[in-house]
Amino acid sequence: MRSDSIFLGICGILFGVMLGWVIGSQQASKRGAPQVQLQQSAAAPAPAGAGDQAAGGANNTPPRLDEGKVQSLQTIIKSDPKNAGAYVQLGNTYFDAQRYPDAIKWYEEGIKLDPKNPDASTDLGVSYYYAGRTDDALKQFEVSLKLNPKHAKTLFNKGIVLAFGKRDLEGASAAWKQVVQLAPGTPEAQAAAQGLQGIAAAQGRGAAPTPAPAPPGG
Repeated sequence: MRSDSIFLGICGILFGVMLGWVIGSQQASKRGAPQVQLQQSAAAPAPAGAGDQAAGGANNTPPRLDEGKVQSLQTIIKSDPKNAGAYVQLGNTYFDAQRYPDAIKWYEEGIKLDPKNPDASTDLGVSYYYAGRTDDALKQFEVSLKLNPKHAKTLFNKGIVLAFGKRDLEGASAAWKQVVQLAPGTPEAQAAAQGLQGIAAAQGRGAAPTPAPAPPGG
């Protein structure tokens, strides 16, 4: 079976399983346990096109930017311009408001100051993906994995981007298998296992083509 046919067939399965799943390294403890959907370090890629629906609700209305938090963080940066954490927190704040170009700007600034932070690096990759920059997202995930080859959230997100951004099901499967092996019992591993099951089911039954979700922003 052609890989395109398999990909189109599993889109409905994976899209339903992973829609809006956000699991973060930095913010998960603050937000509580996520529903079975997608993954993040501060945020993470949902299947392409799902971010607005998942975060904004039925009306696709982006969450409001926390202006107070932005001002507070900018004040910190003004007084301490080498505070990498403040830049990353600004990136998180803009990400939560679905303002991905702004999130990218602040993540990049934070990483310049703290280039060995795999969580921030992964969040930057996620932001690239949501901004429609699939290749940049994958490159950034590789940076994260050089810093921490066992970073499960990076591997999970890499699988999502490979599956939905590149239609590379073999690559997605390889990434998700690593997640299952490295982080058994975690939400990441559970989601990765479901993704693998979806691919296997579609391959086994010769899935009929269904519309594939378009990359965000184009």
